[in-house]
Amino acid sequence: TQLHLLPYTEGLHGKWMFSEIRAVFTRRYLLQNTALEVFMANRTSVMFNFPDQATVKKVVYSLPRVGVGTSYGLPQARRISLATPRQLFKSSNMTQRWQRREISNFEYLMFLNTIAGRTYNDLNQYPVFPWVLTNYDSEELDLTLPANFRDLSKPIGALNPKRAAFFTERYESWEDDQTPPCHYNTHYSTAATTLHWLVRIVSKISPAATLPLIIVLCAKSPNYDYTVCKNGNVSVPQELIPEFYYLPEMFVNSNGYHLGMREDRTMICDVDLPAWAKKPEDFVRINRMALESEFVSCQLHQWIDLIFGYKQRGPEATRALNVFHYLTYEGSVNLDSITDPLLREATEAQIQSFGQTPSQLLIEPHPPRSSAMHLCFLPQSPLMFKDQMQQDVIMVLKFPSNSPVTHVAANTLPHLTIPAVVTVTCSRLFAVNRWHNTVGLRGAPGYSLEQAHHLPIEMDSLVANNTGSNKRQITDLVDQSIQITTHCFVVTADNRYILVCGFWDKSFRVYSSETGKLTQIVFGHWDVVTCLARSESYIGGDCYIVSGSRDATLLLWYWSGRHHIIGDNPNNSDYPAPRAVLTGHDQEVVCVSVCAELGLVISGAKEGPCLVHTITGDLLRALEGPEHYLCPRLISVSSEGHCIIYYERGRFCNFSINGKLLAQMEVNDSTRAILLSSDGHNLVTGGDNGVVEVWQACDFKQLYIYPGCDAGIRAMDLSHDQRTLITGMASGSIVAFNIDFNRWHYEHQNRY
Repeated sequence: TQLHLLPYTEGLHGKWMFSEIRAVFTRRYLLQNTALEVFMANRTSVMFNFPDQATVKKVVYSLPRVGVGTSYGLPQARRISLATPRQLFKSSNMTQRWQRREISNFEYLMFLNTIAGRTYNDLNQYPVFPWVLTNYDSEELDLTLPANFRDLSKPIGALNPKRAAFFTERYESWEDDQTPPCHYNTHYSTAATTLHWLVRIVSKISPAATLPLIIVLCAKSPNYDYTVCKNGNVSVPQELIPEFYYLPEMFVNSNGYHLGMREDRTMICDVDLPAWAKKPEDFVRINRMALESEFVSCQLHQWIDLIFGYKQRGPEATRALNVFHYLTYEGSVNLDSITDPLLREATEAQIQSFGQTPSQLLIEPHPPRSSAMHLCFLPQSPLMFKDQMQQDVIMVLKFPSNSPVTHVAANTLPHLTIPAVVTVTCSRLFAVNRWHNTVGLRGAPGYSLEQAHHLPIEMDSLVANNTGSNKRQITDLVDQSIQITTHCFVVTADNRYILVCGFWDKSFRVYSSETGKLTQIVFGHWDVVTCLARSESYIGGDCYIVSGSRDATLLLWYWSGRHHIIGDNPNNSDYPAPRAVLTGHDQEVVCVSVCAELGLVISGAKEGPCLVHTITGDLLRALEGPEHYLCPRLISVSSEGHCIIYYERGRFCNFSINGKLLAQMEVNDSTRAILLSSDGHNLVTGGDNGVVEVWQACDFKQLYIYPGCDAGIRAMDLSHDQRTLITGMASGSIVAFNIDFNRWHYEHQNRY
């Protein structure tokens, strides 16, 4: 198969394993449907342009049958890879998930961009995001004031009434018979404006290339300014790029200054910015809060109508002052029909210069998002009239064994064969406790008050009845010097297998959760394996496993969801090879976290800084804590790029993934378990004092303290809907808590 593909390339610039391919999208290049983008397991992607559509189809049928991945609720089929953007939008479940607030505004916008052909691999088709704030002058920014937000029902170029009148007049008095009329000469997203935003990132990568790049940008590209959304007086109606909402480094040059640019192209620095915007981290965080605010949520569908929807082209676009140069639109030109080489070259240059409008995803109004207040205040009966303890605690489940519950894995997605909360005790007795999705059904069609009486977790019958405990006991002996902690176990995303480390023979092992039988022994380290972690996993079940050892190294492994083994060769499961060896520590590795979304592994040794590696094994940086923050014990990483590290003696740090210390705190508890909410905004902690606490992750502001339990907390996990927190207790129990992160959202604090 690979040999058949080679003739289509002018030169082989790299190679990619078929087994690593996770999604295949058809793409446009210069408005022609002749390209493909292939997404890999390590979260990178590569884009190819081919001579024609027939070749694209041949290549798709030569590649693995992965569709567009598993994130959008679509079948993994080649016909899905070849589907049009409009077909992908119509068939996906993402709009419904966004309406129900199961995914964020940011995630939904990335989905729309991805299926509409926007890609990080083509600056002419870079993902496009909206400006949302208008107030960049006030020293303090109040996100509860509508006046601080942009009107998302209007194009960025038509926010100012005078400019809107100017563009209307231009369109209506158009005199060029050779070119269709338009409101704007340039586009809201071009390669030049994208590079303009990213010039500081480029300067850090290649300082020597920066000066000529800036000169080219100033010559070819319009300026940008934080006030573009406030007054609309600039000549260029440009929107934003995703990095504006997650990458503070794009606002810092190589000297560390936080920079912007005035309309006259003179640079502004910290002294010109309001207090809330002077720190890039705060600036990005507050803009992200604004993007996820209720003001934006209730208008965002109108912006989608302009960029991806029915107001993108045709009479509705004209009425909305949303018409751009005709060469920005899909289907406006067929390059193959242009036989004159000079004319074709000129047309291609124009397309690259004018920008490209995304593929149109829908031709009717986009539905609005459900109200946050409606979702926050669904009836909570029968809990709503009870005292605080009964509101917060759903249930307590006491296992017959008094052994501390040291690991909890809540794989509760309804599509699983057995949605369950898997628990493991210090004595290595595990339980597969079935999950009943009644808590997550609140407000769903058919939900009844009777269902609220049902408890969400049902104890594993083999453990409850003590009838088949041999199927639930891991009897293989661990090394006597190993302290059994939550890091010693990993449960696969389908709840079918448990990985255990700490064995004297320097292995870690795989056990069936159905039978308790050993299914695989994995060797690779030179000393006892001390910790395990797995990355997020998708419907296929594939994920990364990382093992840390007393030999001071970590090994990255690949778990095959299809074959239920470490490695992707079922014929060689006795001797799987690690994907990468991660070095740099000089002591025993005690904690590790892996994020496939970011392609990173963060690990901590008994003493010293935590290390950040890529999943290919490259050491990127060390995360140096303040003085006395020497002994990391717990690590949690969000897909947004923030890393929470807990050190001995109650010390916490929040690092950006690029190594900047953002916040620190000390607590009077020996913390045993931490986790981040799915959006990375909230941190949940628990420890020896038996109290669950919720913190704002960015600055460690305490948001809530749950009623104390009568035993220490050893482990915790969240249900898939982020509505139930399950803790493993030192007393041999698990406790299920009601949790709703919207409760502590900055907009709703004064409504509770």
